[in-house]
Amino acid sequence: MSSMIEIRKCGITSTGADAVVNAANSSLRQGGGVCGVIFNAAGSRQLQEACDQIGRCETGNAVITDGFALSRYIIHAVGPIYQDGKHHEPQDLYSCYRCSLDLAKEYDCHSIAFPLISSGIFSYPKKEAWRKALQACDDWIKENEDASIQIIFTIIDDGVYDLGISTAEELGILVK
Repeated sequence: MSSMIEIRKCGITSTGADAVVNAANSSLRQGGGVCGVIFNAAGSRQLQEACDQIGRCETGNAVITDGFALSRYIIHAVGPIYQDGKHHEPQDLYSCYRCSLDLAKEYDCHSIAFPLISSGIFSYPKKEAWRKALQACDDWIKENEDASIQIIFTIIDDGVYDLGISTAEELGILVK
């Protein structure tokens, strides 16, 4: 089996993926939105203690912890806070997806569940967030032909789901 990208209409905690990606802040503290949902599902106290041992993670990077009650692993990816697209936001967003996939491969994960990083409280425009996310994953698959990983984007909003499908079509990226 080779790697593939899927856009699924579901919550991130219900995929059963080996690795779940947390849209993290650089201090690795429990936040709201997707981050809060992931912490609650994993066990907030245990996950915060694991994050505290790491300390912090720079924008555009990712770190990994145990997944506790949620999954095998949780990958904490720090996407950029959107300003105007001219402060390295596209590069940082692309990078946090790539770093997450590198960690998933290193830890022998065969499935990874992503939210649409930075598109919530970090205000990244959703269409551009989709473009960077899909490009990063597609490029990673092409450069890691030896890997076999199911990349699942978990989306709960109909409009954001449809935007992901149409953006993939525009980019010529095959998604399931």
